[in-house]
Amino acid sequence: MTGDLIINGKDAFITWGVRMGDGFLDAIDGFNEMKDYIENESRIEHGKRMITDNARVASREIALQFTIEGSSESDYRAKKKAFQAELEKGTVKINVPSLGNEVYKLVYLGKSLSYGMNLARCFGKVSSKFCEPNPTDRSE
Repeated sequence: MTGDLIINGKDAFITWGVRMGDGFLDAIDGFNEMKDYIENESRIEHGKRMITDNARVASREIALQFTIEGSSESDYRAKKKAFQAELEKGTVKINVPSLGNEVYKLVYLGKSLSYGMNLARCFGKVSSKFCEPNPTDRSE
């Protein structure tokens, strides 16, 4: 469990009781979208011209799901509050060692939130959207 997810240089499980939720790896390691190509459609030519020799990657929005676990209700509430404060700083750097050394430089959007907690109030799931402004910059 420890060392599986690093957020802003901290072990997410040790610091906040946070783990990767459903579909986390698929979302964060997905393919990049491309910016629109330069196109020109002229009535004096068949079809259209597309310039592809200067292709660029677009920013991307991804939804990530996390789980938060505490040993008691008070421990859970404290960890949840601390994790929420960390995300609300805005910049979130995520490293998943099992995927390599890449550091995903994300911006927490705090949109499309979903949240659920178990009846014992010591475990919860949270999902939110993030923006990766430049998916080609994943160096430390």
